[in-house]
Amino acid sequence: MAELRAFCAAVDLGSLTRASRLLQVSQPALSKRLASLEALAGVRLLERTTRGVTATPAGARLYGEARRLLAQAEVVEDLMTGLVERDAPVRLAASHNIAEFALPDLLVSYERRHERHLSVEVVAANSATVRGLVSDGRAEVGIAAEGADPVHPSLVELPLFEDEIVVVVPHGHPWAAAVAVDVEELVQMPLVVRDPGADSHARVARVLADMGLELAPALAEVGSTLAARDTAVAENAPVLMSLVAARRIAGGLAIRRVLGAQLTRSFAVVLAGPPHTLRPAARALVAHLTETAEATRRR
Repeated sequence: MAELRAFCAAVDLGSLTRASRLLQVSQPALSKRLASLEALAGVRLLERTTRGVTATPAGARLYGEARRLLAQAEVVEDLMTGLVERDAPVRLAASHNIAEFALPDLLVSYERRHERHLSVEVVAANSATVRGLVSDGRAEVGIAAEGADPVHPSLVELPLFEDEIVVVVPHGHPWAAAVAVDVEELVQMPLVVRDPGADSHARVARVLADMGLELAPALAEVGSTLAARDTAVAENAPVLMSLVAARRIAGGLAIRRVLGAQLTRSFAVVLAGPPHTLRPAARALVAHLTETAEATRRR
């Protein structure tokens, strides 16, 4: 099983380094497991390049069956441990936009795919706080933007999906007629923004600072995305917003990308250790989150 876990982790993450961190083993030990599996299979299962690893055609065939086998093994492990904590809710911390605009659909899809009801306690916080909650054990699972400070090197992060910070404008604003907004124009316009503790605000500030730019004084700083949208409508002003949120709540408003600045960001599932150390319910939720994200990326 250790060899199959190593192989699936390498395929999922596309990197031996990241796979070794996930499984909390040294990279030489991981490579040894993969070599043993390839020797047993009699064929090369992974294509190794300077950019990472991908499954060979033979490896791709093995991957699907290996994933099913590992999932079944986890079911057996759950039965053997008696699922003592079956009814305890999973404690999940997520960034505000994820908790409000992405997580509900993910939890509904989990319920549709699984026979057993999953009880989840959700705490919404900024990404830095999410990491702190997972690090000190107050949350079992976190969903946070990658690169949020402070850094917790002991945490395990599983890539989830990409997001982008965009400009949302009322149709009465001149920018609504533009295809996109140039960054030089962006920094001259008073905007509606989230509070400075929000990752979206901090991310834009960091990117602009690296370019030697900064936003003009804000027209308004607000504590939630919905309040930001409503303020933008009332003031006929642009608002910086997560694309994940904008697609849900920007009805009647125009969504415009920013030209000349890289405002994309990545979200990850954040854990205090490898997934196999989680309680069964939390482990099942993490598996669903990462599998759903992987299926979305492959479309």
